[in-house]
Amino acid sequence: MEQKSLRTSSFLPDFCSARIVFVVIMLAELLAILLTLAQVYTSVDRFYTLAIHSLFIQWVSLSCVASLCMARQFLSKLSDIWAATGSYILTLLVSLIVAEMAWWLVIYFPDDMTMPNYSHALYLVRCMSISAIVSALALRYLYVQHQWRRRVELEAEARFQALQSRIRPHFLFNCMNTIASLTRSNPVLAEESVEDLADLFRASLQDIHHLSTLDDEISLCKRYLRIEQHRLGSRLKVEWSLAAKAEKLRIPSLILQPLLENAIYHGIEPLPDGGLITIQSKHEKPYLILKVENPITQTSAAPHEGNHLAQENIRQRLEAFFENKASLSVESGDGNYSVTILLPDDNENTDR
Repeated sequence: MEQKSLRTSSFLPDFCSARIVFVVIMLAELLAILLTLAQVYTSVDRFYTLAIHSLFIQWVSLSCVASLCMARQFLSKLSDIWAATGSYILTLLVSLIVAEMAWWLVIYFPDDMTMPNYSHALYLVRCMSISAIVSALALRYLYVQHQWRRRVELEAEARFQALQSRIRPHFLFNCMNTIASLTRSNPVLAEESVEDLADLFRASLQDIHHLSTLDDEISLCKRYLRIEQHRLGSRLKVEWSLAAKAEKLRIPSLILQPLLENAIYHGIEPLPDGGLITIQSKHEKPYLILKVENPITQTSAAPHEGNHLAQENIRQRLEAFFENKASLSVESGDGNYSVTILLPDDNENTDR
């Protein structure tokens, strides 16, 4: 599954989504409250004034959202400058139409509580001034937020490319030596190792925006561990404990495999007798928890630079894909080292 890059998407959100509509309704109501409180003195009951302000502002806001929703396909094809200009003009035009309709409704259905005590022109100037300021601030906020998310994505892409290029030479050389020895003793296992290595390289060369499933990631990790098993033999023990019905959960590629590589390189290899690596996944609403645990020597208890690089790489990519909905934490002590990843168990990212 491919994920659309922020570099090729408009800074305007999907105004047709229920979340955006809800946010607009809440912000519009806050504006109505602010305008009501800003009136220093009025003979009209404040709750009645708030109701009138809310009705009018919600009317304008929802009309603007509906217009931007209908125009999103056209606006998405424009550059950021032209999309912002078009959106700004559209919101002002909709605000003008709604304000004019509201004026004539009050004229044709007069009410002493709502009859304006100023001219038609002044009424339109006030409405359009507020609309112009609020629309400009909203568009500016959306643009700044989009630029920030774009920078996060570019940084994550750079880190992912660094991860692609950092397949350790010692692993490749050891794998080649293992395959060479198996070619003479066990050709079937040698062929299997070549296929596993090819799959591993194929995954490492995927595009950054590719989202795999947890099942695919686990399958890749098993292939990697199978390669290392041929080399380390009985020194490497692996235990899987996986939650049911999580196979189709979408996650970025190469989230677990680098952790397993670190577990072997910094944990299993330095131990003369090797050790056990445990990989767990379990549901704790609203998260799916992935945990990789391995033994360590006392001399390797401090975080290794390569270990820290891989973990920070994964942490940045999780932030880029899921913002603050996912996290990575590390625990070390009593001869054990564990890395825990928290993922939202329903992580369809509708905003990207």
